[in-house]
Amino acid sequence: MAKTKTQYECSNCGYISPKWNGSCPSCGEWNTFVEKTVSKGKSSSAHKAKVEGLEATAAPKKLEDVETSEKTRFTSNISELDRVLGGGFLPGSYVLIGGEPGVGKSTLTLQIAKSNPELTILYCAGEESAGQIKQRAARLGVKSDKLLVYNETQVDSIIAEAQKMQPDLLIVDSIQTVYRTELSSMPGSIQQVKECAALFQQLAKRKNITTLVIGHVTKEGDIAGPRVLEHMVDTVLQFEGDKQYTYRLLRSLKNRFGAAQEVGVFEMKSDGLSEVSNPSELFISDKTAGVSGNAVVCTMEGTRPLLIEVQALVTPSAYGSPQRTANGFDRNRLLLLLAVLEKRVGKNFSNHDVYLNIAGGFRLNDPAGDLGVCCALVSSLMDEAVAQNMAFVGEVGLGGEVRTVPHLEQRIKEAKKLGFKELVAPDSKQKDGIRYLHEAIKKALR
Repeated sequence: MAKTKTQYECSNCGYISPKWNGSCPSCGEWNTFVEKTVSKGKSSSAHKAKVEGLEATAAPKKLEDVETSEKTRFTSNISELDRVLGGGFLPGSYVLIGGEPGVGKSTLTLQIAKSNPELTILYCAGEESAGQIKQRAARLGVKSDKLLVYNETQVDSIIAEAQKMQPDLLIVDSIQTVYRTELSSMPGSIQQVKECAALFQQLAKRKNITTLVIGHVTKEGDIAGPRVLEHMVDTVLQFEGDKQYTYRLLRSLKNRFGAAQEVGVFEMKSDGLSEVSNPSELFISDKTAGVSGNAVVCTMEGTRPLLIEVQALVTPSAYGSPQRTANGFDRNRLLLLLAVLEKRVGKNFSNHDVYLNIAGGFRLNDPAGDLGVCCALVSSLMDEAVAQNMAFVGEVGLGGEVRTVPHLEQRIKEAKKLGFKELVAPDSKQKDGIRYLHEAIKKALR
């Protein structure tokens, strides 16, 4: 009988240590080590049994002799998804999609069969039964004779079935439920996720089967499992959005075949996810006119300009320490902008509570939103409404200067398309542009 030994594995990055540590030496996370019992007599590669049909057989080729499949993309007929993918699915590509529970990952993958019934799709379900999937498909109105549901979580069986069928698209829901019998660890463990993800990568590249894998996320919102999982795949898609709201953002965090940080916008309805062709109208549709503290900023999400409403509320503080609360905006960035307003513009916020909210549950990360945030803060402090039909673009520096931002022409075009007559922006691209923060505030509150 083989001897066993105990080792400790980091649940965040997979680092192995012979003893328990409070902090992982590899990734720096705390309290992530999990005790594992392994056989001492077996080598580390003993469990890596070959999967039939995935052995490497191709000989090295010259670069000019390599054929590409860029011109053979197939679309999902969901324009927002195809936009994020860079124009559709590439044959043999490996896509990972993550998001919080209930955000719509499985719904989106199932709607691919509805939008393009000509695709042969093998849907491997590890979290739902075939009956549950059929009920959801009926609710979504999915009618496709080429959608096959396969209730299996054993990775060798899934790969064997995929090689037999040769589907246009293989969907695995989810990677945390798939396991390999040669490994002693439980499904969802670091070892199982790495091994199964590597096998699906070989399947996609060597058999030219487009593979879409759904992954869980941690409480911080990151893709669960080792970071090597994100390095293995060609494209990482992240579903974002507050479940209290109906809209969802699908963002490409990584894309080898298209632009990264591209965003697709959906709205969750009773019959599934509906595409939002003009998201700017969605985020400013409930804008209240004549109310102090409101300003519209033009941000860029990938290559798409979006108009977002910023709401600020500044009230006298009733306690010794004023409150600073930001929803959808970085709190440290808010503190920096408040310091610039006090030092460079002379507006005193030290005795006031400051609350900042990005309307619609959107998260504003673009520095070009700084100017609109500052104008909204001063508007609420002075209780004067921002001028009608005015939008803001610009990054605020520590000296009180307004810095130029990229894609300014696209932002101006989007603002004009939605009826904004004036865009307060840096002077590099506009004749009436502004250079300093106090100039923008004077123009906004005139």
